[in-house]
Amino acid sequence: MLNFGCNEQMKIMSNKLGVFLFNPVRLLLKVSLAMFLLAQHSNVVAAEPAKLSAPKLVVQITVDQLRGDLPMRYHERLGKGGFRYLLDQGTHYTNAHYRHANTETAVGHATLVTGADPSRHGIVSNDWFDQTSGESVYNAEDDRHHILGEKPKPHKGVSPRNLLSSTIGDELVLSNTGKSRVFSVSGKDRGAILPGGHAGKAFWYSKSSGQFVSSTYYYDAYPKWVADWNAQQPTERYRAKQWKLIQPRENYFARDIDDRVLEADFKALGRTFPHGYGDDKYLNLIVGITPAVDELTLEFAKLTIEQEKLGTGEATDFFAVSFSATDYVGHLFGPSSLESEDNILRLDRILASFFDFLEQTVGLENTLIVLSADHGGPDAPEHVQTIGFDAGRFSFDHFKQANPLTAALKQRFGRDDLILAHSHPYLHLDYQVIHAAGLSPSEVERFVAAEAIKLPGIAYAMSRSELIDGQYADAPIQRQIRRNFHFDRSGSVHLVQKQYWFLHSTDEAAQMGLPGLAAIHGSPWSYDTYVPIFFAGHRVGAQKIERRVSPTDIAPTLSTYLGIKFPSGSIGEPLAEVFTGRP
Repeated sequence: MLNFGCNEQMKIMSNKLGVFLFNPVRLLLKVSLAMFLLAQHSNVVAAEPAKLSAPKLVVQITVDQLRGDLPMRYHERLGKGGFRYLLDQGTHYTNAHYRHANTETAVGHATLVTGADPSRHGIVSNDWFDQTSGESVYNAEDDRHHILGEKPKPHKGVSPRNLLSSTIGDELVLSNTGKSRVFSVSGKDRGAILPGGHAGKAFWYSKSSGQFVSSTYYYDAYPKWVADWNAQQPTERYRAKQWKLIQPRENYFARDIDDRVLEADFKALGRTFPHGYGDDKYLNLIVGITPAVDELTLEFAKLTIEQEKLGTGEATDFFAVSFSATDYVGHLFGPSSLESEDNILRLDRILASFFDFLEQTVGLENTLIVLSADHGGPDAPEHVQTIGFDAGRFSFDHFKQANPLTAALKQRFGRDDLILAHSHPYLHLDYQVIHAAGLSPSEVERFVAAEAIKLPGIAYAMSRSELIDGQYADAPIQRQIRRNFHFDRSGSVHLVQKQYWFLHSTDEAAQMGLPGLAAIHGSPWSYDTYVPIFFAGHRVGAQKIERRVSPTDIAPTLSTYLGIKFPSGSIGEPLAEVFTGRP
């Protein structure tokens, strides 16, 4: 109402005051009054969006290891409704990079839903070493809560208790005393548990049972709809079947590099198309590391939304889904492989099907969608060597065996037993041995860091004491390491490999019975930090934004959009462009 008759109000007030004022002053007053009234009018207009209906459903999609360039790399062969919907009708941030140094799955998923760096949300790696217990700790480990339907086993229980920050879903539930509901589904446990937060319900694919499972943190028994779905034995549809190219081979960039020795060659899967799912005990595992797991994840995600009636209540609901196949395929074959290319085209169809489902159930105009990735990924060392890079591999157990570091420690301190463990990205020193030998922990840490930098394939190393004392250069890598540092969970020395070098500690390949991995992420280099960010649906406009942003900005953007407070550890900034498409 303030905009109606503004000119008349200004005229009357200025005429009355003009009796007492000279013209120049009267002019200044007119300008001041105009600015005041305009400001009042602007406040009314700015308040309008708050009156608009909030989305009925927020869907946060994470694609594991989706490097930022991959959605555009195969643009000409994308279908309708998948990535094209996001590219053509959404807000696309083309220059998004993580700010932390250890770009692993658990770390990225935690960052996406908290808006916090690892130093604040506490998930510094997939696994970390506990100096007190002397054991490795899994990011979602919680022995108090075993997998439903299984017997309790040490280190096999899971929950979100290791996540120190609240999530966007947690804050949504807190904002309305539980009227909002939060669910999360993934092909990996950590891809469901961390995005589900503390207040949500999480389900994930089990490579041993071939079912979607949960833990006693969430339920005392499976809901009937989950038990019924699992009873159908969904992986059986893949038995003795094959993963074939989704398009004619001549359409693919990588059509001529289908058989490379660097690629994993596992059982019926093999390393060339068509890839078999097998007809033996490895079926559930092979399904879990191929595009089939995304197909099952999509099916279960749709079922969850339907059965739990998400997006139909009086308050906004939150649903997180994480597609895992891109990560597994990238590890097994490399992101520039024929397998990776085919997987992206399949993922495009997965997304199209999911968006169509959302349109038919909740309505895309009622759904706010955000899609990003937990990290990027490098090409295999052997692949980049073909164009002249100096790249190589560390064996998984390199630091568990005698190496130049242990020799240097023996010469300097007379001990070769000071390194307790290597858990990527950290070297952990044995402080009990250090104290018993009367050595200075900080001196040993800094010595190990200095010697590690001399190793072929190591670009940088920073000691714990340097981080605590603040004695390091304020440069990009150092800042990334600092953001990854948590006092109770980070190790003695943070190692950074040279670009395109393969360095990791947890032999995931051996744990799954695989002969090896083609490529591994986890570095601070741009190929690992680079991810896409898309917002779409509801009232989001179509635009491409090229300024540098971070996935830490997603949670505060969602908080601002929903009118709730930021997650407790959040350090990101709301992405203003997401709001420019709103009326």
